[in-house]
Amino acid sequence: MIRCTTSTTSSSAPGIFQHADPAAETGSASVDGSEALTGTVVQRSRVVQLAERLALAQEVAGSIPAPRAMTESSSNNLSAILLAAGQGTRMRSERPKPLHRLCGQPMLAYVLESLGALDANGAVIVVGHKGEWVTKKMQEIVTQLPLQFVEQRVQRGTGDAVMVGLVGLSESEEDGEVLVLPGDTPLLQAETLAELVKHHRSTDAAATVLTAEVEDPSGYGRIVRAADGAVTRIVEHRDAGADELALTEVNTSIYCFRRSLLSPALRRVEPDNSQGEYYLTDVIDVLVSAGHRVEAVIASDSAEISGVNDRLQLAQAESELRRRTNDRLMRSGVTMVDPLTTYVDTTVEIGKDVTLFPGAILSGETVVGDRTEIGSGCRLVDTRVGADCVLDKTVSHGASIAEGSHVGPYAHLGPGAEVSAGTSTGPFFAPSADRD
Repeated sequence: MIRCTTSTTSSSAPGIFQHADPAAETGSASVDGSEALTGTVVQRSRVVQLAERLALAQEVAGSIPAPRAMTESSSNNLSAILLAAGQGTRMRSERPKPLHRLCGQPMLAYVLESLGALDANGAVIVVGHKGEWVTKKMQEIVTQLPLQFVEQRVQRGTGDAVMVGLVGLSESEEDGEVLVLPGDTPLLQAETLAELVKHHRSTDAAATVLTAEVEDPSGYGRIVRAADGAVTRIVEHRDAGADELALTEVNTSIYCFRRSLLSPALRRVEPDNSQGEYYLTDVIDVLVSAGHRVEAVIASDSAEISGVNDRLQLAQAESELRRRTNDRLMRSGVTMVDPLTTYVDTTVEIGKDVTLFPGAILSGETVVGDRTEIGSGCRLVDTRVGADCVLDKTVSHGASIAEGSHVGPYAHLGPGAEVSAGTSTGPFFAPSADRD
């Protein structure tokens, strides 16, 4: 098992985050006349020197490179920025929204998982509300993707969050692409992101937006296209006219940008809205106005882009993830008598020819060996079950059941309990941790 090894301390400050003010580092109080962005960084092996990253103050404010002749990009310098700084007030919870669990893992872990097939160089996670909690938990996630954490100390919109996130990216990736993803889209799949990046590179676009066709676009930003299919702008629902409200292609808030254009475009964004925030969608207007082409890719399944903002949407997302998990297991050789009433976390490992009866619940790091039967009413958490076992109405937390055993009915196995190979426990079995 490989775990993220992102450093959580530095020599200059205690705790999770290295706090710094970009304006102080660069000797400038503002960027393009607006209030200076503030961000903090945690990196694997060294503290990011913000002055190295913020060449922003050394460039002419608002300058954007001119469009170049279209040639398919050969760069493989792909990085990602995940936006996970929001408070998520509609969740009505003390837990930060990115850490709400779905099928055994934090919501944000699934967004990271969707990056796994893209050969990305790394990801920057922008945290804010209870950022130390989010950082600590995400460092425990099993991933081979290098992670860095940047704190958006004041939440001033998605444009501000992405600017802060750029602080954590390596200078060596300046000629590549950067994906921007919200941290609350756990249903997003790797194949969809791969198609987005492929289309972006093949068209040499300045930016490519992942969009979706939905029956009810209420609340979503609408995609406005030119006659040749290029995106001309994204109109928020509250600002849309009658013709724009009739559009059903919507923004998913998932983008692929040409890295060299993103920073200059962000500096042109102004907080000209009722919230006084910097919106990432305004970058599209800036790029188009400067003569750059913006493309769009329509997601094949609009359910993938569904965000999670409250407990109802959380339950809906969990239902879809369970369906995917059960489908995958059945295709791999697992029998489910009733998939609709069988609950298996994405972290569980199950062998071939295993049978799961209705009402079985398998959670955490549970492992089940070949040809085992898990009966109705069983709940297994972090439990190892050998091959050729039969479990009937058994509850187990952190126990080990060796091959060929018959456990239950109405057995209860606590942490550390072990059942020897070939044992038949009989009903109401409840051993201590040091007894077979």
